[in-house]
This record gives sequence, C-alpha cells and structure tokens, in this order.
Amino acid sequence: MCGARIGCMVTKNKKVIATAMKFAQARLCPPTIEQIACEAAIDTPQSYFDEVVSEYKERRDTLIAELNKIEGVVVTTPKAAFYCIAQLPVDNTDDFAQWLLENYNLNGETVMVAPAAGFYSTPGVGLNQVRIAYVLKKEDLIRAVQILKTAILAYNSK
Repeated sequence: MCGARIGCMVTKNKKVIATAMKFAQARLCPPTIEQIACEAAIDTPQSYFDEVVSEYKERRDTLIAELNKIEGVVVTTPKAAFYCIAQLPVDNTDDFAQWLLENYNLNGETVMVAPAAGFYSTPGVGLNQVRIAYVLKKEDLIRAVQILKTAILAYNSK
C-alpha cells in the first residue's frame, strides 16, 4: 500500500499511550480508508504479496537500469520503499523540477520529480538529487527516463 502509514502499538503504559496520541494527532494519523485496507490485507493470500513484491522489484530494476544510462546520473538500488534518490548533473533540482513542469516538454510530455533536499534534515544536502517513485508500469518508467534524459540535456544547455 504505497504511501500508507499503518501500524499498531499495544501497551498498558498510560504515559506511552498519551505520548503516542500526541504525536499521532499532531503529525501522523492513518486515514480511515487505509485502516480498512490494512484490515483486509490481513486476509489476503501470501501469493498476492509475492506477485506485488516481484512486480515492484522489476519496476525498481527497470528504473535504476534506465537512470544508469544517463551520463552524470548517480543512483543506487534501494532495498525498500517505492522510490529511489538519484543525483542529477544539475546544480539545483528545485529549479530543475520547476523548469520541467513550466517550460519543458518532449512531444507534449514532461516528467515530475521531487527535489530531494526536503527529505534531508541537514541544510544543503540533496540539492542536486531528486526522488523518483517507481509506481508506474515499466514501459512508462522507461519513457519517463527518456524524457528526463532529454530534459537534462536541454536544461544544461540553456
């Protein structure tokens, strides 16, 4: 369940529960629909999860292989999650991401990336990195990376 924040905690310690409730109510709390989906997942056969894991590994491997074809891109294979962090040959991915959406298209298509600096707690880290989710079909991931490659070339030559 990509993006779902599901978990549980069991304790008789009232202070622990009170602290957890403060955190959950202030910042993170799974929506009702995710709780219902989580409950349904308990009865889902293991074979379903095996297929999903296999599909996401294929998507991950496809994305990483395609990104590694772009000169100047540095990316490692994640061991978990639905995304990777890629270092791009650009100075500022905030500017690049905005430029992609506002000024770039390849035959009417563009891509959206998430600048990675916001995922770090240390200021200045990740300024040339992006977070790319691999939740799309493999064919769409390949096309997206092709667009990204031409975009990087265009961006760096402007």
